[in-house]
Amino acid sequence: MRKFLEMFFHLLFLSAALVSVFTTLGIVFILLYESSHFFREVSLVEFLTDTQWTPLFTEKHFGILPLLSGTFLTASIAMAVALPSGLLIAVFLSEYASSRVRAFVKPVLEILTAIPTVVYGYFALLFVTPLLKKVIPNMAGFNALSPGVVMGIMIIPIVSSLSEDALRSVPNSLREAAYALGATKFTTTVKVVIPTAFSGIVASFILGISRAIGETMIVTIAAGQRPILTLNPLIPVETMTAYIVQISMGDVPTGTVEYYTVFAVGLTLFVITFVFNLISYFFKRRMWQKGV
Repeated sequence: MRKFLEMFFHLLFLSAALVSVFTTLGIVFILLYESSHFFREVSLVEFLTDTQWTPLFTEKHFGILPLLSGTFLTASIAMAVALPSGLLIAVFLSEYASSRVRAFVKPVLEILTAIPTVVYGYFALLFVTPLLKKVIPNMAGFNALSPGVVMGIMIIPIVSSLSEDALRSVPNSLREAAYALGATKFTTTVKVVIPTAFSGIVASFILGISRAIGETMIVTIAAGQRPILTLNPLIPVETMTAYIVQISMGDVPTGTVEYYTVFAVGLTLFVITFVFNLISYFFKRRMWQKGV
């Protein structure tokens, strides 16, 4: 009976693990299979190098560069907000905050992750954009700056939580050795703790970037839907996720090249986030190998 139970739980846990594997393989298969219909009509060179994206216009262009620029522009703004803020919060919670303060601040940060992204989207459109327009009058109503800033606020808990875990994993013996040599708390934090936890901090940054690149509702609501190849954050842009939402509304006939663009864009997005997650995994392994 005991051997039977051991075998049963072994198969149960194995099945649970295989669910994620087969789900990932299924997603990859669907993206590759459906994207193949698109690339029969549009060359990969045109897809990667054309500077216009107008698959729904009479004069059709299928260059993904405008969507890539919009995606990385909003993600860059988000990370410019989230990375320094998240790291400073992590340092404060790990090195300076008392247990009482930490017990209060961490749940408040976690509330940010519980807010639906559609709420963040309307917060960006109806509050942050009018606020920024008072400072930047020539900023358009739909723009990259506002959703980028709000995305950064949304990602702060991810960066701060993972960075704090990396900082708190640094052995206290290293801190005590620095104090014994006469270093101040600030010097110990900057020159001992942060460099030791660097791999974990970088991993948190990369996961934050992946989250920003894959965000959908905030940019769909507040960034506009104009696929323009630009680095100007004050005008409307369109991201890859926003385009996928636009096509998913059902106005494009199934089986057309316009319909298959959603899978080509989805495949591109998958490859980008997959690469970032691989890099994050590499830095995590380095952290584990160092024993931090």
